[in-house]
Amino acid sequence: MDVELQILKHLPRDAQPTVAIIDEYCAEYKDQFKEVRNYECFKYLHLGIISPIKRKSLPEIAKVVSINSAQSLHHFISYSDWSAQELKSRRLNKLKKALNGHAITVVIDETGDRKKGKKTDYVARQYLGSVGKIDNGIVSVNAYGVYENITFPLSFKVFKPKGTLKEGDKYKTKIELASEIITELINEGFNIELVLADSLYGESSEFLEILNEYKLAYVVAIRSNHGVWLPASQSVRANKWCKFERTFSNLKSETRYIREIIYGKRRAITYWEITTDPETMPENSTSFIMTNLQGNLKKTLGDLYGLRTWIEYGFRQCKQELGWTDYRFTNFQHIEKWWEIIFSVYTMISLNSPAFLSLNQSHQVETKVQDSKPEHFSAHQQWNHQNGWKNTLNNLRLIVQPLFLFWLIYPWLDIFPNSDLLLGFNHLISTMNQFKPFYASG
Repeated sequence: MDVELQILKHLPRDAQPTVAIIDEYCAEYKDQFKEVRNYECFKYLHLGIISPIKRKSLPEIAKVVSINSAQSLHHFISYSDWSAQELKSRRLNKLKKALNGHAITVVIDETGDRKKGKKTDYVARQYLGSVGKIDNGIVSVNAYGVYENITFPLSFKVFKPKGTLKEGDKYKTKIELASEIITELINEGFNIELVLADSLYGESSEFLEILNEYKLAYVVAIRSNHGVWLPASQSVRANKWCKFERTFSNLKSETRYIREIIYGKRRAITYWEITTDPETMPENSTSFIMTNLQGNLKKTLGDLYGLRTWIEYGFRQCKQELGWTDYRFTNFQHIEKWWEIIFSVYTMISLNSPAFLSLNQSHQVETKVQDSKPEHFSAHQQWNHQNGWKNTLNNLRLIVQPLFLFWLIYPWLDIFPNSDLLLGFNHLISTMNQFKPFYASG
């Protein structure tokens, strides 16, 4: 066994080969964790959560990142002294710096997930969007940002049903939670150009007052039987249907139809119907919406509102990919930490998308390392050259793949030493650590 192999075999666990792109992201949070092992757990969770394992439970994550026991990860979530709110604050500040004042769209949504039993905090029988009915589960109100068709998580607040309140809790409706989120994002300094929400929020005068207070544009769903007070001399009329092409994030398009519904005289707030079929008005593809946007909206409103549905669908995918419900905690403080780490991983992926990387492209051009050209990596046969969030996740998984494979093979080298194999992995991982995302201007 040569000298380099002997050195590698005797490295401490936290000095084994790692992934530079994750190290770089996590480094800014390092001083939040008082102990080195807690910071290492923070990094391991980021690695494990972006891995392709189907279930992101702590035991499965421990296996994929080569930790002998998941107990250290469980201790990190449940008992170590770090603040989910502090992590959130730093994450939002990181996003704000990356955006550098660029305007974003904010989508307000709620997500509910089924949970068995009655031991988990704030679980009750309530409507769960994930199953489309009332069931036993936990619900949170969430806010997501959109920039150049890339989503990124902003904030979440758990909904606490009246029967589940603990000492010191104050009951707040979902409307109040959503209003608090909007206020917090404004106070954080985000430049919000549009808010999208479903009918729960669109029918709420309290929520709309908050948007009006901050002079925010909005497009919200309302119920089909939405009422407006009119003088006796005025009536409701529907304009003719207009055909438009609904353009999706992948640039594909489908035909849709839109018409304005006018209550008496035209107002600053306008009402619209959007459907796939004006003859049958199918319930699952027909929307009644309200907006304070001005101008000719026939060609733009359908795409703007469609973004909300796309984001909600996208978040369901992200939950599945990143393990939003794969926790085994009953205490909400622990669940909150898990969800904030999920949001941190989600943010890391978003920041490595072409849309965000192009925001500081000029700096990247100046500091580009010549021997780490992106085409060397993108030549991989499974590399995804499209610009979506899941495409970025796919490529990050390819970058960390040699490390996962190394940890899988490493225990066998104790039984069947192979210096060529070990050194080959070491050189491959070192090369992968030169990866610097870079996207030339088109």
